[in-house]
Amino acid sequence: MIENVIKFFELYNKDEALRKRVLDAEAMYPGSLEIREAVVEDVLLPIAKDIGLEFDISDLRKYETRLKMSKVTMDDEEWIAMDDDGGAAYWLLDRGWESNIG
Repeated sequence: MIENVIKFFELYNKDEALRKRVLDAEAMYPGSLEIREAVVEDVLLPIAKDIGLEFDISDLRKYETRLKMSKVTMDDEEWIAMDDDGGAAYWLLDRGWESNIG
């Protein structure tokens, strides 16, 4: 169902109300590596299901891995443009969250 992940993020990038809904739900959680899968399960997946684009963590991980690998073949300007459009946001990989251990 990786197609649903792609469709979800295409819609996410275009729909300000959807982005706000996801960001408001995500704001209820601390940015921690230890709970990133729980945040995906409690925030992202239910919203995707609610709008008819159901997928699971495995699908999201495949999508993000492909996205990250595509960066290898892009030049800096292409990657920056993609990032500005919201296309480079990760939920599982390189989210920018920090480990609370240590």
